Amino acid sequence: MSFNIVYVNPEIPPNTGNIARTCAATDTKLHLVKPLGFSIDDKQVKRAGLDYWPYVKLEVHDSLDSFMEKYGKERLWLATTKGGRIYTDAVFKDGDFILFGRETKGLPADFIEAHRESAIRIPMSENTRTRSFNLSNSANIILFEALRQLGFPGLK
Repeated sequence: MSFNIVYVNPEIPPNTGNIARTCAATDTKLHLVKPLGFSIDDKQVKRAGLDYWPYVKLEVHDSLDSFMEKYGKERLWLATTKGGRIYTDAVFKDGDFILFGRETKGLPADFIEAHRESAIRIPMSENTRTRSFNLSNSANIILFEALRQLGFPGLK
């Protein structure tokens, strides 16, 4: 099965293209939750994903509600700067969904509150002047920790 990366309302095309390339290389399914800040046919998305798009398992959802209606009973991890635990403390399992919010606002506060027990974060310096790491970098960091925990299944 493997993992699922979920981008909720992404705004910056290259971030989606970058994670699409990672998903193709790791046999990870990519979920995009509308509204999107771009068209997935956008040349910037395509350029960042290079020629990997045919290998991306992609599912597009009309809204966060429709995503939750279909997958809400699955194991969800919410990547957020407001997460209570560090991502390396999470115990990932095959098939888990790792959700990331839009670049400028993250995931909705009420959604995080409703799933507080599964909110994880990447540690940053307390002296940082940035809100968070880049979206595609964050997704790669957490996805590869999840893959590491499972022994990099299907990867060579």
